[in-house]
Amino acid sequence: MTTFDLGTEQHRLDALLDPERIGQVRSTINEITGDVSNPDDVRKAVEAAEPDAIIHLAGLQVPTCRKDPLTGARVNVTGTLNIFEAARDAGISNVTYASSAAVYGPAPADHAVKEHEHVDPRTHYGVFKRANEGNAEVYWNDHGLPSAGLRPLTVYGLGRDQGMTSAPTSAMKSVLLGEPFTMPLIGATDFLYVEDAALAFITCADEIREGAHVFNIAGESTTFERCIDLIDEALPEDRRGLISCNGGEIPIAPCLDDSALRSATSHACRTSLKDGIGRTLADFNRLLGENRLDLRDLPELVGKSGGS
Repeated sequence: MTTFDLGTEQHRLDALLDPERIGQVRSTINEITGDVSNPDDVRKAVEAAEPDAIIHLAGLQVPTCRKDPLTGARVNVTGTLNIFEAARDAGISNVTYASSAAVYGPAPADHAVKEHEHVDPRTHYGVFKRANEGNAEVYWNDHGLPSAGLRPLTVYGLGRDQGMTSAPTSAMKSVLLGEPFTMPLIGATDFLYVEDAALAFITCADEIREGAHVFNIAGESTTFERCIDLIDEALPEDRRGLISCNGGEIPIAPCLDDSALRSATSHACRTSLKDGIGRTLADFNRLLGENRLDLRDLPELVGKSGGS
């Protein structure tokens, strides 16, 4: 396996593995450093890796794209075009890439939207992702390059530490340290456990060999307020009541229909929010006990866990 990234941070991989396993896994990975917005960097990485398929996750999220749309477009749109160009030239059999439910506009909370409904992005990030989906279709029509673009919404769990919808994960870290946390969002969204998201990407990379597909990935649709209740239920009594939410609703359809993904592939995972919260808290408790809980998303608490 080959990884390609501009950064060299390894904290997410480190959190996933026991210290004894980290070195063993790293020894099997060919790590290439480069910039996805640089076509030469991407081409050289693909030529060096000689992959059968590419899982493309590089991108800048909503806050960065809002602050700096030009950089957002260069990374999210031009970067994705660079991936497709390199994949076409190398004869890659599949590109599976991260689109987003941000391509949707608002929709009723009781209606699970299908891929063609309510496509009305309200952010630069959502517009960039929609452009990537259109470009992927052109690469299939013009060059026969198969692809799958996946549309998750609020992904949570170990390793989710950036972006507008990372608040539920950060909240769980904060309360384990006895610190209050306010989620800057209210209302309904689709909560997708991080492992389910990862398995959907891997499944599409393994199985999609024709067409330019766009798929929703659905978890459990409910409110941030209900999410807080479930976190409290999973915590010891002295850690309950520390999370609140205050802000606006996400202008994205909060309920997703993923029947197309399940029909086209063998993907079958759907972890309940209750179970996903329990697994996430267990992961964070383990890391806290090992003094390895990473707090980059909570810089004001650095030092409290012994982590960085």
